[in-house]
Amino acid sequence: MRFREAVVDLDAIRHNVRVLAAAVAPAAAMAVVKADAYGHGAIPVARAALEGGAAWLGVADLGEALALREAGIAAPILAWLHDPDADFGPGVEHDVELGVSSEAQLAAIAAAAASAARPASVHLKVDTGLSRNGIPAATWPAAVEQAARLERDGILRVRGIFSHLSNASADEDAAQLAAFEAALAAASAAGLSPDVRHLASSAAAIRLPVARYDLVRLGIGCYGIPPFGDGTTAAELGLRPAMTLRGRVAAVRRVEAGTGVSYGYTWRAERPTTLALVPLGYADGVPRQASDRAQVWLAGARRPVVGRIAMDQFVVDVGDAEVAVGDEVVLFGDPQTGAPSADDWGDAAGTIGYEIVTRIGPRVTRTYLGGE
Repeated sequence: MRFREAVVDLDAIRHNVRVLAAAVAPAAAMAVVKADAYGHGAIPVARAALEGGAAWLGVADLGEALALREAGIAAPILAWLHDPDADFGPGVEHDVELGVSSEAQLAAIAAAAASAARPASVHLKVDTGLSRNGIPAATWPAAVEQAARLERDGILRVRGIFSHLSNASADEDAAQLAAFEAALAAASAAGLSPDVRHLASSAAAIRLPVARYDLVRLGIGCYGIPPFGDGTTAAELGLRPAMTLRGRVAAVRRVEAGTGVSYGYTWRAERPTTLALVPLGYADGVPRQASDRAQVWLAGARRPVVGRIAMDQFVVDVGDAEVAVGDEVVLFGDPQTGAPSADDWGDAAGTIGYEIVTRIGPRVTRTYLGGE
């Protein structure tokens, strides 16, 4: 194994997509591979997700979409978050589906399509209450009229209409569903008939069947991390965590009671104990906020992280266990193996499992099982 290593199980990706796609059928599944597939590696994960039954891929921006195209991936790809000065020409040229969150974006995409002499494929996004990107309800009727004119002129095709739920409460979701239905009705009145309507990400795809429509966007669920934040485990959902973050013990020392550890001595040994040094730190995405709170799997048990997590390293208290330089340390992985989960680290750091896997840095070698 490597000094610092994130092992990504592509068979787990295939399994998770297969399980979720079966659960949401007949709606199609989009595997969201933005942010380098949540830190797992966009290109290998995209291929595994398609093999697992995803019909679409989703990314945040055009650069991510074009990188997938350059890798030879031909599946439909939707990109929905754009620079104010984005050049949509390459997206049109490479058949990227373009999310539209304003009339200005719609006009810019139309101009790029006219210049390329080929129609653009767009998904109109309506803001149903999340207050982020998306066309506001007040300007939605004008936007769909504009889109319908451009479609009649052969400049673009409105392939989809979509929005995003807040997952704040059942009542809030119901209100957003009603707003989405109103937006769909206005689009229909303008003469639009999109191929796909999509609203649900992983959480709603699993627990809110009415939100599935024609397509669901599977994000964190593809990676085997529960989307709910309520203690539901991956195993309970039939999912397998795809990433294992591990390293090797770099040093071992026996210390006396009262010995301080790491910057600021936020932890002192209460008894004679053995300390193991692990060569990963916040430069690698290990959250400093988890200092004195997180656990790792080492020497057959969960062991506490003690002292402040530094840029390149942290310390584990192993008590009287036998530990040697070179031993494997698992920060997180599949809890079925005994290791902490990404959510466990999220809890320790006051954040969520999404952030834990996505923030793993470039010094950490990605090793792939079950494929490339």
